[in-house]
Amino acid sequence: MRELDVAKVTEAVRDLCIDTNIHLPDDVKKALRDALAKEESPLGREILQVILDNHDIAEKERMPICQDTGAAIVFLEVGQDVHLTGGALEDAVNEGVRKGYADGYLRKSMVGDPVMKRKNTTDNTPAIIHTRIVPGDRVRITFAPKGGGAENMSEVRMMTAADGIEGVKNFVVDRVSRSGGNPCPPIVVGVGIGGSFEKCAMLAKEALLRPIGEPNPDPEFDRVEKELLRRVNNLGIGPQGLGGRTTALAVHIRTVPCHIASMPVAVNIQCHASRHGERSI
Repeated sequence: MRELDVAKVTEAVRDLCIDTNIHLPDDVKKALRDALAKEESPLGREILQVILDNHDIAEKERMPICQDTGAAIVFLEVGQDVHLTGGALEDAVNEGVRKGYADGYLRKSMVGDPVMKRKNTTDNTPAIIHTRIVPGDRVRITFAPKGGGAENMSEVRMMTAADGIEGVKNFVVDRVSRSGGNPCPPIVVGVGIGGSFEKCAMLAKEALLRPIGEPNPDPEFDRVEKELLRRVNNLGIGPQGLGGRTTALAVHIRTVPCHIASMPVAVNIQCHASRHGERSI
């Protein structure tokens, strides 16, 4: 049994809050450069170049990529051979978010009462935390700040087996079409299929974390992803919704088994600032 002081978790979360809001993952930057090389629309190319320039400035000046520094989405994989000491794990995560958003001068976007008063919590807590117990003696932390504009364009639909894969594909394309320029394209589209109402939404969000360019491990769904990417880009929404062939950088699908009577499907959309990072402690 390995002992781990939760203060280490706080430190790692604090650093991830700052780093992920400043540095875009290499796979996303490469996807944007590739899109720039292929984009047919002059305005689309100009927008993609501005996006890339903005990322360079953010890294150089250590400033946020986007003014919406997101809700703090935290995925924890906790090894079953870890003994956490020094306090509660979720408290440690929230303290890391509190410190990261203060020290990084990041916008605080969380409101306490979601309906009536909508008063800002002033420190971007509480984080939205998803925890899994896994083998081993390490804690793996994945931080993915999620902006409101793209999140608002996401959707869960309780489909049936009769809808089939064509129904799934039509739903994904329709969801992107109805989103238009709202999620700040070019986007990454996460799709979750199976499980239950809440599980498919989790799958869709987790699908966004797969590196762009890495194929789906299931060859059949890999083909579906490629078809969906073509169909989405043929919508002509383009960068920032102003026309072009680059509406999405990738479509990623995750699946799990489900009940015989249902086929839950979720679409979770991420903007071009597809921010995420991880630490293992």
